[in-house]
Amino acid sequence: MWLKPEEILLKNAFKLWVTEKDNEYFVLQRRRGYGDGGGGLTGLLVGTLDTVLDSTSRVAPYRILHHTPDSQVYWSIACGVTKEEIGQHWEWLQQNIMRTLSVFDSTEDITSFVQGKIRGLIAEEGKSSMVLEEDPDKFRESLLRFEKWFELPAQEKLVTYYSCSYWRGKVPCQGWLYLSTNFLCFYSYLLGAEVKLIISWDEIWRLEKTSNVILTESIHVLAHGEDHYFSMLLHLNETFVIMEQLASYSIKRLFDKEAFQGEPALSDPLQVTKRGLEAHAKSEQFRSFFRLPKEENLLEVHESFLWVPFSHFNTLGKICLSENYLCFASQDGSQCHIIIPMREVVNVEKPDPSSRALTVCVRGKRALRFSEVRDYQRLANTLRSRCGISASPQHSASSEAIRGECQSLINHFEDNPEDVTLMVGQKNTSKAVSTEALMTVFHPQDVENLDPKMLKEKMKEQSWNIHFSEYGRGTSMFFTRKTRDLIVRGVPESLRGELWMLFSGAVNEMATNPGYYTELVEQSLGTSTLATDEIERDLHRSLPEHPAFQSDTGISALRRVLTAYAYRNPKIGYCQAMNILTSVLLLYAKEEEAFWLLVAVCERMLPDYFNRRIIGALVDQAVFEDLIRENLPQLVEHMTDLSFFSSVSLSWFLTLFISVLPIESAVNVVDCFFYDGIKAIVQLGLAVLDYNMEALIACSDDAEAVTILNRFFDSVTNKDSPLPPTVQQASASNNDKASHVCVDISELIREAYEKYGHFRSEEVESSRRRNKLYVIQTLEDTTKQNVIRVVSQEVRFTASQLDELYNLFKRQHFLSCYWTMRSPALLHHDPSLAYLEQYQLGFQQFSELFSLLEPWGFCAAKSTLSLWVFRLIDENQDGLINFKEFCCALDTLYGGSFTNKLKFLFKLHLPPAFDLPEDGVIRKSPERGRGKVDLQAYLKQWQNEILKKEETIKDLPRINQAQFIQFSKTLYNIFHGDPEEETLYRAVAHVTSLLLRMEEVGRRLQEPSSPPPEATKPVSATASAEASSTEEASSKPEASDASSSNNSQEGATEQSDEDWSFSFEQVLASLLNEPTIVSFFERHVHIHAKLGQARVAQLKLKAKK
Repeated sequence: MWLKPEEILLKNAFKLWVTEKDNEYFVLQRRRGYGDGGGGLTGLLVGTLDTVLDSTSRVAPYRILHHTPDSQVYWSIACGVTKEEIGQHWEWLQQNIMRTLSVFDSTEDITSFVQGKIRGLIAEEGKSSMVLEEDPDKFRESLLRFEKWFELPAQEKLVTYYSCSYWRGKVPCQGWLYLSTNFLCFYSYLLGAEVKLIISWDEIWRLEKTSNVILTESIHVLAHGEDHYFSMLLHLNETFVIMEQLASYSIKRLFDKEAFQGEPALSDPLQVTKRGLEAHAKSEQFRSFFRLPKEENLLEVHESFLWVPFSHFNTLGKICLSENYLCFASQDGSQCHIIIPMREVVNVEKPDPSSRALTVCVRGKRALRFSEVRDYQRLANTLRSRCGISASPQHSASSEAIRGECQSLINHFEDNPEDVTLMVGQKNTSKAVSTEALMTVFHPQDVENLDPKMLKEKMKEQSWNIHFSEYGRGTSMFFTRKTRDLIVRGVPESLRGELWMLFSGAVNEMATNPGYYTELVEQSLGTSTLATDEIERDLHRSLPEHPAFQSDTGISALRRVLTAYAYRNPKIGYCQAMNILTSVLLLYAKEEEAFWLLVAVCERMLPDYFNRRIIGALVDQAVFEDLIRENLPQLVEHMTDLSFFSSVSLSWFLTLFISVLPIESAVNVVDCFFYDGIKAIVQLGLAVLDYNMEALIACSDDAEAVTILNRFFDSVTNKDSPLPPTVQQASASNNDKASHVCVDISELIREAYEKYGHFRSEEVESSRRRNKLYVIQTLEDTTKQNVIRVVSQEVRFTASQLDELYNLFKRQHFLSCYWTMRSPALLHHDPSLAYLEQYQLGFQQFSELFSLLEPWGFCAAKSTLSLWVFRLIDENQDGLINFKEFCCALDTLYGGSFTNKLKFLFKLHLPPAFDLPEDGVIRKSPERGRGKVDLQAYLKQWQNEILKKEETIKDLPRINQAQFIQFSKTLYNIFHGDPEEETLYRAVAHVTSLLLRMEEVGRRLQEPSSPPPEATKPVSATASAEASSTEEASSKPEASDASSSNNSQEGATEQSDEDWSFSFEQVLASLLNEPTIVSFFERHVHIHAKLGQARVAQLKLKAKK
């Protein structure tokens, strides 16, 4: 069968395969141990290994590889079980492909053509076969095995499964790999040895494909500091992609708290499927490549040819259709693609059956002809319906008239661009909003100026105008290699804003959201938040040397854009470096355009860059380090620790080199960024290091290396910049520039593209996914160490014990998020809070974990008593417990003195812990994370924490009758099951009786005259009866919790009649007279055993629930 073209490694596999046939571009190979000639000892070993594996793990014995004469890279394109099957594929290649390949001049074009053709064959086979993705019976059978072997909660969704080998040391275990929504599981049972592995996706540090001497290809998983290898997978790449998607889904859902709103396939973790994950990944790749809004999803893909008028030939590629866009990308190496918004389509002509072609007419009197489309008729109907175009003949005359009117309107608006606002129904822009780019206001171009720089600027404009005439202008322009060449040479000042909007895709978002920015400005005007305070602080630090930001015009525009974006996206709000980037955007784009450019950068082109943890920038720095190792080995040999480059390059990535280069040079970098994305920044970073290679190798320390790079950036100039000296950034003195050779930015960018432009954007994205897991886990580990350092000052637990407790606490938090998007921890997550508050537990999750860890087993999960404990330690009463509060409670129970333990139990039976709704409802935490922060409340809370003094036993209120009876029952629950249970029970009964008699005597002494005996007797009798009933009830622990709420209600009614109570000092003094009770509470309880048991039982407890 035909295979999706995948690059393979031959360096370790040459002994396993024998070449049967070959030619200039293809190789047919047979696996040793099959066919004629067993292949000696190697063939016998390979054949035996393939025989013992089950059918899903066996490697097909025949395969066909594609290669080119001047390349060492091989691509697998077909495999076969029999010689006849692979022979048919070989013959088809000889007859249909070999003749065509002779017309290509470039080996890259040959490989692209072969790959595109094979993918087309696979797509046709997939459409013609009506086989389901999974065999329902086999999947159901595997699901039963999955549930039986791993005992996970019933709601855990199995996504897919594969047969593979798991390596324990140097010994492989053949078994089954199960991939579910939250877990990676493996099971093997061979020769009486059972191997079971469960790893949650949020625990994985590394996930990558590897190759070594023993394993040709395998999947490497790093979790809990242990390496796990999975091999012998029939579809290794497919398995790896699914694992990557599940890991990414888990990271976004659990760490980033993303709810996947608007994505039904992923919004419910109980309904995630393999097909849904694949569709999501394809849509993400589709949006990223064509720079489309996040709402667009890839709906249809059609292979076709597109007539390219400027080259006068048909280029092979794929039509990609979403809700509002028709896109095309070539696959023959011409790097041609085009984006057609449905709003620009004016007609879809009747398809031509002979060539299976359809023609799409767009505004501007342009037409695009797609041919050899398999489902051309259906595609034409889909386009018509999405564009609102009628195809019926009786309406042809009217449609022609309408088209004529539309064309006249288009011509009118092209001649009068100021009327476009009325056409799209946009609200009148506020007078406060600037409608001109700041550069045109502060540096208008002098048309009569004919100095050499202005003449060169005019030549650039002329080159772009010629390009527009050939390739189109606006949203439906062809993007080709020539477009990139023009960008590398430099974009004219007058076209920069327009091209930034086009290349970033911001032009589409602005067109589909008319009036949105003006509304945001009006809504955000006058708001006071933490973000607005930070914005005000940084306004005058944004390009202060530029005249535009030395005036109120520029500062006000910058304030409006940043405030409007913080209001639009409170999850990001405002982050440092956004002011610098927005300043440059405002120089060349109108205010509303600058806003949409900022949206494109923050939300699509640089995801996760502008937040508290700048994860996106750290991930790209890890990618940068990988590329330094690959491309600059000399530098790596000299500087083994590449973390220096990460710290130095952080500002490069965050500000797109704007903060380190003069402004007239930095804008050229921004040009490339908007066309090629982060790939352009990485390329330039490598070129900078390469240019300074010798100086960096010779430097003795990091400070000297920083000085070298800073001097280099100061020496970078833009010799073609038409900006006057007052606008250009003077970052270095003339003496420094004279002593250092100047470098032209255009030459530097051109060198970056020539030397390091070979890697593709897909490779960068793949490296991003691979490094994101490690970066996030490293940040999580740092957060854990910070939390432990803070908490260790408050408790007596060791660092290793706190580490175990933190892992259990964090896992319990995640368990509340695994199977729902509505958990309290997710609903009330606030990324602006300190690291101590990032992971919190609601009552249900707390009670489950606390029941596993508390030392005496008195607090069953979800019991009323656990509710009181929860309310007692929830100091701010927001319905959530943080790690510090949790540890302080456990520390008291494990390491506190007898007095402190007793005080904890005593306070359980006092308000606010004891006075609770009997239905167990917890007050929800207030709305947080909305960008509105009460700074006064935070300062007041901080002051109270500083001034808070140690609570003494005299500060505790007295306990009334109902509370005291429940307190006694709690003591009985604690003692239940202890070897000295009877002795302890009698001691509690004795203390209870003693306290009641003391209270009765005290009441008599306080009364002026002794009441009649019949009046005092009921009090004593009632108290004694309550005490005895307490003892009887507590001897049956299972009835204790059930009756606690009723007792508290009865106690509340009796409290109105009986006004006696006890102080904590009285209770403490009485219990100190009972050595059995004192020794029980002072007995050391080993938390190590509890931690080990909780680690094993945590997931099982969730499964039982």
